[in-house]
Amino acid sequence: MNRIRVLVVDDSAVVRKFVAEAVTASPDLVLAGVAADGRAALERLEATAPDVVTLDVEMPVLDGIGTLRELRRSRPRLPVLMLSSHTERGALATLDALAAGASDFVAKPATGGPDATRAFLQQEVVPRLRALARRASPAAPRPSPPPVARRTAASAIRLVVIGVSTGGPQALERVLPKLPRHLSVPVAIVQHMPPMFTRLLAERLSTLGPLPVREAVRGAPLRPGEVWIAPGGRHLTLAEGTDAPLLELDDGPPENSCRPAADVLFRAAAEHYGAGVLAVVLTGMGRDGLAGCERIRSAGGSVLAQDEATSVVWGMPGVVVGAGLADAVLPIADVGREIATRVERGRLQVKAVGALR
Repeated sequence: MNRIRVLVVDDSAVVRKFVAEAVTASPDLVLAGVAADGRAALERLEATAPDVVTLDVEMPVLDGIGTLRELRRSRPRLPVLMLSSHTERGALATLDALAAGASDFVAKPATGGPDATRAFLQQEVVPRLRALARRASPAAPRPSPPPVARRTAASAIRLVVIGVSTGGPQALERVLPKLPRHLSVPVAIVQHMPPMFTRLLAERLSTLGPLPVREAVRGAPLRPGEVWIAPGGRHLTLAEGTDAPLLELDDGPPENSCRPAADVLFRAAAEHYGAGVLAVVLTGMGRDGLAGCERIRSAGGSVLAQDEATSVVWGMPGVVVGAGLADAVLPIADVGREIATRVERGRLQVKAVGALR
C-alpha cells in the first residue's frame, strides 16, 4: 500500500505535534515532514515529496497565503488543506486562501483539551487529507458513471437549491456570476462551513455577480433573484408564508455529520415546491444531498451534478450520479449557464401554455 505523505506546516509547536500524531496514528498516512513557517516548507518540498500539505493561515516569515501562491507556481495540483482560526480575521484569510487555490480548509477548534483536539483531527482533518490526496493521484480509479437520466422537467422551475462542501467557495464563485441579473426564481444554498465563515462568504459572493447574496435569516421570504446561504451551524429549511415560503432556521441534530445539511434544505424544497425544484449538487465529500435529491426527483423535480474532472472531491455529486438521479452531469464552467437556461426555458413554456389557453 502506498501511504499518503503529509507535510505539516504551522508556526505553533503544539498544533504541529497534534497534527503529526493524527497522521502517524493513521495506517494509510505517513508524516513526510514538518515546518514552522511557509519559507521553510517551500525549501523542504523536494526532500519531503508530500502528497498533501496542511498549511496554517497565519505564520511568521511567510504566511499561508504567500506560501500557497508560491506553491501553486511549481506544484499547481498539490492538495493543500488550510488550518484557520475561528476569528473573523482568520475566516477572511481562509477565503483569500481558497481563492488563491487552496483545496479545502478546517477551522481549528477554539476550545477543548488534548482529547477533544485529537478527536477533532481524526474526524475532520484525517478524512480530508485522504480524500484530497486520492483525488489528486493519477492512479486513483475513475469509475464510469451510469447513463444520465435525461428528461424534461414536468413544470417550470420555481426554486433552485444548491448543496456543496469541499471546494465549494471556488465552485460558487464560478456558478453564481453566470446567473442573470433578473433571475425569475430564488436560490438557496447549503455550503458546509462553520459560523461566521458563511456570512463572510455571502458578502464576498455578493460582490462577484449580479445577484444579492446573503446569509439566511429566519422569516425572510423567498423572492426571485435573491440568493441565500445557510448560516454555519444551523440547518436551513422552509416555512409557509402569506405570499411565498419563508426561510426557517433549525437547530436540529446534524445529518450526514453536517449542520447545515443539504438534505434538510432539499427535503423542505420538495415539500413546498414539488416539481418546481431544480437541485444542484457540487463538489464535496460524503453523501449529503443524496437523500434530498431522491425526494426531489420523486416530487418531479430535476437534478444537476458537477462532473468528476472539475470537482475537488467527487463525493456528493458522485453518489448522486451513481444513483442515477442526475438529469445532467456538467463541468463547473457550465453549471451557471445551465441553471439559467433551464429556469428561462421553463418560464417560456409556462408562458406559451398560458397563451394557448
